[in-house]
Amino acid sequence: MNIAFLAICTDDLVGTNGLFYLLYGLAVFVPGLVAGARRLHDVGKSGWMLLIALIPIIGSIWLIVLMATDSNVGGNEYGQNPKEVLV
Repeated sequence: MNIAFLAICTDDLVGTNGLFYLLYGLAVFVPGLVAGARRLHDVGKSGWMLLIALIPIIGSIWLIVLMATDSNVGGNEYGQNPKEVLV
């Protein structure tokens, strides 16, 4: 079962008008931003590039392309490539 579904059902049963679902959304939103910023750092882009998704249609497509791009070889200004094996 999905935790979001459980939060919605709990809200309905208790009558809290979406409070549990809001708390769940906030708990998932912040780690999602962090993971997205880390992925963009792997390809040499700033975490602020996540805001490109606010541009209708084109922004979301470009963000998907950036997320699917392979990491930079070697290091960049954000650190070493996590895929490389340190010998």
